[in-house]
Amino acid sequence: MSPLSRRTLLAALAASPLVVSACSREEEYVPDPEALQIYSSQHEGVTQAWADAFTEATGIPTQIRRGTDSSMGHQIVAEGEASPADVFLTENSPAMTVVERAGLLAPVAEETLAQVPEDRAPSSGDWTAIAARSTVLCWNPEQISEEELPASMMDLADPAWEGRWGCAPGGADFQAIVAGMLADRGEEETRAWLEALESGAEIYQNNIATMQAVNAGEVPVGVMYHYYWYRDQAGTQEQSGNTRLHYFGNQDPGAFVSLSAGGVLANAAKPDAAQEFLAWVTSAEGQQVLVDSGSMEYAVAEGVDSDPALPALADLDAPPVDPFTLDSDEVSDLMTDVGLL
Repeated sequence: MSPLSRRTLLAALAASPLVVSACSREEEYVPDPEALQIYSSQHEGVTQAWADAFTEATGIPTQIRRGTDSSMGHQIVAEGEASPADVFLTENSPAMTVVERAGLLAPVAEETLAQVPEDRAPSSGDWTAIAARSTVLCWNPEQISEEELPASMMDLADPAWEGRWGCAPGGADFQAIVAGMLADRGEEETRAWLEALESGAEIYQNNIATMQAVNAGEVPVGVMYHYYWYRDQAGTQEQSGNTRLHYFGNQDPGAFVSLSAGGVLANAAKPDAAQEFLAWVTSAEGQQVLVDSGSMEYAVAEGVDSDPALPALADLDAPPVDPFTLDSDEVSDLMTDVGLL
């Protein structure tokens, strides 16, 4: 797959269901007043598995409204106190902070927060992690040696890497990585890295396309999340058979761990059921549903093991970023300034 030009990328994103789904589904969506309303930008299969198992365990019916991180977060803000949403689940936490900063979240029950380690929830206590995914560098050993790999993701801004790395800056996953970099390294260093990306990286439409490009030898390395590689490795390996993963560690911005988030709306019509759902998702039973789903995301609750193929979450040595500080709007503004969005 060839890399996309900036103009082609923008056209593809504009036509993508990831961008327009919330609008088109809004016209079709009719909330069932008897069902717990779950607004979700998490993976569709995982959300459905959680909802089905929760209903089976409690008898509480659920209805899922699907969208993408940014569009759904801003949709809830636009709906305000009249939003039908009881619960909001995201793929990446910056979308949750959009809703949080609008004052639309209720505090998460203490019993729920106690099920998740302190470093996997924001200091605000207004939402909690429900899953996690790690930033990685996918690399092709036929194109580059292990000794030549960058020690830091920030090194990719060096002119020596111009035209030799790929990523998907148009996606919420990558923008969460940038949010982590911004919180950890500040605006000046993040802007310089993005400018190097804009002028010197090959841009792909999503993480899978990035992995495919590395696998095909189009670029030696690509920035992405871990689970795309592990899913393909567990299957046919057609998209990753020629690649390996490099974990930066050392609290580098390239070791950023993004948290999927869950929160209860302050004006939820069913606040008790909403809190019960979030408590169930972060319980051992709910987290096992995540592990068994084959998503290859990390479980985040105390005492629940992720898929054994994954390196331990605690060993990734991620940068110590409070997820409460991640600001998706600031990231969008910065990426727009440098010409990436």
